[in-house]
Amino acid sequence: MYQMFHKRDEGHEDSIWSVAWARSEKDNSENIVTGGVDDLVKSWNWRDDFLDYKATLKGHQLGVVSVTINAAGTVAASSSLDSTIKLWDLDSSKQIKSIDAGPVDCWTVAFSPDGQYIGSGSHSGKINLFGIESGKLEQSLDTRGKFIMSIAYSPDGHYIACGGIDGIVCIFDLATGKLLHTLEGHAMPIRSLTFSPDSQLLTTCSDDTSIKIYDVQHANLIGTLSGHGSYVLCVDFCPDNTHFATSSSDRKVKVWDAGMRRCVHTFTEHTDQVWGLAYNENGSKLVSVSDDKTIVIYECPI
Repeated sequence: MYQMFHKRDEGHEDSIWSVAWARSEKDNSENIVTGGVDDLVKSWNWRDDFLDYKATLKGHQLGVVSVTINAAGTVAASSSLDSTIKLWDLDSSKQIKSIDAGPVDCWTVAFSPDGQYIGSGSHSGKINLFGIESGKLEQSLDTRGKFIMSIAYSPDGHYIACGGIDGIVCIFDLATGKLLHTLEGHAMPIRSLTFSPDSQLLTTCSDDTSIKIYDVQHANLIGTLSGHGSYVLCVDFCPDNTHFATSSSDRKVKVWDAGMRRCVHTFTEHTDQVWGLAYNENGSKLVSVSDDKTIVIYECPI
C-alpha cells in the first residue's frame, strides 16, 4: 500500500532543493543526503524506520543545488551556486575534496556508475566530467546548446544524457564522447531526467508540466504523460524497472507505471513545491524534499 511512512519537519532552516539515498557497501547503513538553500549539506541515516540526523556538512558559500551519492554508498557529492563541487566521506562526515567548476555555476551533479567521475552540467552547454582522484576536468561533452539543467548516467555506463533550459535532450556515447541523439522533446526547461535500471528507457520532466519516456537505443518517444498542475521538478526511476516517481511545483509527488504509462498514486504531504525525490535501494521507500523544509518518506509496494 502506498502511504506516508515518516516525516521530518524543519529538516533544513530553509528550502530543501535536493536529496539522494544509497546503501553503504562498507557497513550496510542507509545514507540519505539533503542539500538546501541554507548553503548546507546534511547527512542522515535511515534505520529502524526512522530518519536519524547524522551530520551537517559545511563548506558551501551559497545554496546547494544538487546532491548525489556514489554507487558504493560511501561518498556524496554536492554542487552549489558558489561554483564548487564538494566530495564528502559519509562515514567520517569530512570533506574529501573541493572542485572549482569554473566561473559559471555548476548545476546538477551525477556520479559515473564506476565512481571514477563526477559529471556536471554548465551554463555553456557542456557536460563537464571531473576525475574523482584528480579533482580536475578530464573531459567536456559539447551539446552546442544552452544551459544544461539536468544530467544522468545510464546504469550500464554506456550513455550520459542531459536536459537543457531550451527543452532539448542530448544523449552521448561515453566510450567515444560522440553525441548520439538530440531529442527536441520539451517546450520548456528540463529540470530532471533518469534512465531505467536496465538502461533501456530515458524519462524526462519539464516546466511544460509533462513527462516523456524515450527508447534510448532508437531515440523514439514512447509516451508523453500529464497529470501535474505545474512545473515537474524531479524524476527518479524505481529499482523495480517498472515504476518511476515525479515531484512538482504543484506540491505533489506522483508514482507512475512506465509500461502502462499512467499514474498509480499521488502523495499530497507537502505544502510547497517539491524539488527532489529519490528511491531507496529496492524501491520499497521513496523520499522527497520541498520548499516547506520537510523531508518525507513514503512506503511503496514492490
